[in-house]
Amino acid sequence: MAINAVSPVRYPPALLEQGIEGQVLLRLYVDSTGRVIPDSTRIAESSGYPALDSAALIASPDLRFSPALHQGRPIAAPFIQPVQFRGPRARPKNPTP
Repeated sequence: MAINAVSPVRYPPALLEQGIEGQVLLRLYVDSTGRVIPDSTRIAESSGYPALDSAALIASPDLRFSPALHQGRPIAAPFIQPVQFRGPRARPKNPTP
C-alpha cells in the first residue's frame, strides 16, 4: 500500500463535478527503496473511465511504498495498488447500521 502522506493523484475536475466515481487497480513494480520503477505501471483493472485511469497512471511515479522484504532485506517487487476516486459527498459503500 502506498505510504504518501498526501496523495499525488488528482481527481479530474470535470468528473468530480459530475459526481463520477470509480476505482483503478494499478500493477506496478517498486524498487528496493520504495520508489516506482519508471515505465513499469500498467492498468490491472480499469475504472471504466479513461480520464480516471489516466489520472492514476500519471500520478504513479510519485507514489511511495514500504519496499517488500526478503530475508529481512528490501527487494524490488510487483504491487497491485488500488486508486479510489470518491467525491466529497460520497457515501460509504458498506455503511454500518
